[in-house]
Amino acid sequence: MKNQQEFLKIIEDYIERDVFPGVNFAIIEGEKVNEYLLGNSAIYPKTIKLTQGKKWDLASLTKVVGTGTAVINLVLAGKLEIDAPLQKYYSKFTDRSVSLRQLLTHTSGIDPFIKNRDKLNAKELTEAINQIKITDNKTFKYTDINFILLGFLLEEYYGESLDKIFYKQVFEDWKMTDTSFGPVENAVPTSQNIPVGTVHDPKAQVLKNHCGSAGLFSTMSDLILFSQAYFQEEKYLKLTKNYADGDKKRSLAWDLLGPNDDWLLHTGYTGTFLLINPRIKKAVVFLSNRVHLKDNREKWIEERDFLIKFLISHLTLDQDINKKNCTV
Repeated sequence: MKNQQEFLKIIEDYIERDVFPGVNFAIIEGEKVNEYLLGNSAIYPKTIKLTQGKKWDLASLTKVVGTGTAVINLVLAGKLEIDAPLQKYYSKFTDRSVSLRQLLTHTSGIDPFIKNRDKLNAKELTEAINQIKITDNKTFKYTDINFILLGFLLEEYYGESLDKIFYKQVFEDWKMTDTSFGPVENAVPTSQNIPVGTVHDPKAQVLKNHCGSAGLFSTMSDLILFSQAYFQEEKYLKLTKNYADGDKKRSLAWDLLGPNDDWLLHTGYTGTFLLINPRIKKAVVFLSNRVHLKDNREKWIEERDFLIKFLISHLTLDQDINKKNCTV
């Protein structure tokens, strides 16, 4: 990306303003990778310099790094019918009206409210999710429950827990040796309220390695391999189209952005995001622990989205300039 110095100045400003204590990000263009490490991994109770090779709490990136990719592979291979009811593959779910397409595009109509959720154990929470309320509103509504249910589907389909499924179906082939559910060692501190290396998401704390919406930790090197795998396998080009029946364009598991709807995006609550364009073979892996300092979510979304728009604009512009140069 030709404007990397401008982007670095923006990141330095974010660190100066305590948007996050530190960040590890990479701009990937085919086989070329420019990786950056700025700031600190922790400030409280003491300042710790950010170093390479650390594991980060991916939060909702679990939805694409693990659950989404495993389900997408089955759909693209014709092993799961995208418009079949979830109940066909996961028999414990009580509503027959919810389809895989709806879950993958967050148009299921699920009301995510669960009474006394934070007081439930894993068995009780699973049972509540199996009986979750379904509304008639099929417009886009992002909720973790969609991907927790897809995780339950994978466990019934393969007869194993998600940690084993993710390893065998995704991580092993792509040489992702440092991606797993927590607790983990050598992790960047996330929130100051939880032990280092334990997951931040409350539902993932309960469901552990059965949670399809959050819970994975990973390193920058593994996520670079993940992004490049999306370049190398042509089947993922099929993701650069709208699969949603609702009011918002969505790919399977991923958001669709950019002038040509060919940028796949997913974000994570802890301060992470993945941005991949399998058509032009460019990607950005962005890892920060913004909740270590504060949890001003609305302000963070505004500042995060500014970064995403900048990256898409300039990485797409680079591609357009290259095309022009080739035709001269």
